[in-house]
Amino acid sequence: MERDVSEDEGEKAVEKTAEETTTKKRKIQTLKPAKAKETKTKTECIGPKKEKQEDEKDTKPKRKRKKITDVLAASAPKPGCPADLQKLFEDNFTDKRSVIEMEELKLPDSCFLPSNDLTHSLSSFLKEICPKWAKLCKNHTEQKSVVMLIVCSSAHRVLDLIKQLTTFKGNAKVLKLFAKHIKVEEQIKLLQKGVTHMGVGTPGRIKALTEQDGLSLKALKYVVLDWNWRDQKLRRMPDIPEVKLDMLKLLEGGIAQACQAGSVKLALF
Repeated sequence: MERDVSEDEGEKAVEKTAEETTTKKRKIQTLKPAKAKETKTKTECIGPKKEKQEDEKDTKPKRKRKKITDVLAASAPKPGCPADLQKLFEDNFTDKRSVIEMEELKLPDSCFLPSNDLTHSLSSFLKEICPKWAKLCKNHTEQKSVVMLIVCSSAHRVLDLIKQLTTFKGNAKVLKLFAKHIKVEEQIKLLQKGVTHMGVGTPGRIKALTEQDGLSLKALKYVVLDWNWRDQKLRRMPDIPEVKLDMLKLLEGGIAQACQAGSVKLALF
């Protein structure tokens, strides 16, 4: 009897183990779909979150680039000096000219007259740098040439400067040299017609006149650059790319060599 009981207990234990194993398998099978479902739900949630982040990025204000007007408005006006012009020459010509050519274009310190410290009117400034103007005008007899060139950024500025010359020019003849409404040929005829003492104009037109032999630099003694004046956008002549380039080419086309020879003086107004 004892043996039969043991066998029964053994059989029961085996059956119990088999039941437990079956139960575990069922649990595993039940859990698998749940995990898959959970994973699917998580995957589905990722998409909207990304979209939300992209929307948030789009709504952020873009950083505005600073304009030259903003930069200049924030800085206090500073008078130009010879070093500014020298640096402009180097920055624009160093990579385009050989060392020898750069030496030929170098403006000697001796050619510079005192610069405007922002306290002068045009007439008072010219009286200071050119005290013998009346005598120079009297001795000037060359046609197609001028004693003084005043170079500025626009036709409008040319007209303003000519008005400011009243107390300085005396009996001197002044010619406006800009492209607006005036053809090069007309200005060449005016230069040939009589003796002109002073030319006030834009660098592009003055350069065109010298290249076409309408304006000679033979009698030239003074070149005044309207350096400090700012337009409505607060730009000076060296701040406007096309005007700056024309100005540098004008200086390169004979004025720099005349400065080296000592026959022409430069001033920044």
